[in-house]
Amino acid sequence: MYGFGAAAHLIAQVAVWQGRRVFAVHQPGDRGGQAFARALGAEWAGDSTEPPRSRSMRPSSSRPSVAIVPAALAAVRKGGIVVCAGIHMSDVPSFPYALLWNERTVRSVANLTRRDGLEFLALAPRVPLRTIVTTFRLEEANRALARLRDGLIEGAAVLLP
Repeated sequence: MYGFGAAAHLIAQVAVWQGRRVFAVHQPGDRGGQAFARALGAEWAGDSTEPPRSRSMRPSSSRPSVAIVPAALAAVRKGGIVVCAGIHMSDVPSFPYALLWNERTVRSVANLTRRDGLEFLALAPRVPLRTIVTTFRLEEANRALARLRDGLIEGAAVLLP
């Protein structure tokens, strides 16, 4: 998983529960995020400037910037899927068509269906998921956004009235 935000901290727990290997790739120097990923079962957590640990990595981009998509496609194994998990994201940069060869796929959570949500909610208690949230009062929204942007939130940020 490239980035380890609100969605990734849940996805990692499901993946580990399913017996999958989780690799978490973070922004340079994000030791806190790496430790958080390992605490939730990531087999490996490292810096985005490091070479991929394994060709069997299954990247997921869970940060709003999708500039990492070409690198994720290059790192994912044959038949792998790169999931762009940000709801509001920048444009995907152009990349060589060859990165899609060997049945690689790029998907976005923006296209999830109601059925996808219902299936996830049915699965969640069986895992069981541990959600990590940091709450902010509504008037602290700008502070919450700044902390998210700076990678200072583990899990999800939640605004309260």
